[in-house]
Amino acid sequence: MAATPLPPQGPAMGNPSMDGGANPAMPPPPGTDMTGICFRDQLWLNTYPLDRNLVFDYFALSPFYDWTCSNEQLRSRAIHPLDLSQLSKMTGMEYMLSEVMEPHLFVIRKQKRDGPEKVTPVLTYYILDGSIYQAPQLGNVFAARIGRALYHISKAFTIASTKLEKVGNADAENESVSSESKPQKEAIDIKELKRVDHILGALGRKLPPAPPPPAFPEGYVPLTAASDSDKAPEDQQPSDGQAPSIDPIIDQGPAKRLRIQ
Repeated sequence: MAATPLPPQGPAMGNPSMDGGANPAMPPPPGTDMTGICFRDQLWLNTYPLDRNLVFDYFALSPFYDWTCSNEQLRSRAIHPLDLSQLSKMTGMEYMLSEVMEPHLFVIRKQKRDGPEKVTPVLTYYILDGSIYQAPQLGNVFAARIGRALYHISKAFTIASTKLEKVGNADAENESVSSESKPQKEAIDIKELKRVDHILGALGRKLPPAPPPPAFPEGYVPLTAASDSDKAPEDQQPSDGQAPSIDPIIDQGPAKRLRIQ
């Protein structure tokens, strides 16, 4: 099984379990929130293939690697750092390869082992096309999504309020324009009215008198006579010798129509 050359163990990179304590020159342990950075070593990627056998050696070059983990102790003993049979016998921080989609995606989980079957997940890292990232924690993801949703909601309310203000201003302008466009009632000039009446009266005196109305047709009863007859008592019956007055124009009965057979 091929592996990359291990870093030389000297005064600058000693093993804390053998030296009796942590070396001041040893890299500090990685932080819990390193989502703002990524790591990529293009020279290593051009030299070695990125597969499940060498991916941990590539991950150990990144600032996300904890040099005090159990995997580093296995590397110092020339044992593959992801050997589960050896890691299950140890306790402390360790890294496990959880998901693999060679050669594009590798998911590495950092966990704390308290026994052969008792582990507690701590952080998750993923290698995507040679670039190493720390996966954000679920609480941070929810906080970011909720904050983004609140931002868009507040922005929508702000835009809606400005639109309503524009609509209100437009209605006020339309009302002012309509009030200005309405014609004002002109005042009546009494002198001008009398002058027009005088002119119309003078013209009427100059015109010839109106002709008399035409005579009523024979048998037509004027309205005055009809009104007088209506005032008579209803129980008064006409005599047998006198025929009731009939309007020759109105009371002709239904018009005779030609029958088409």
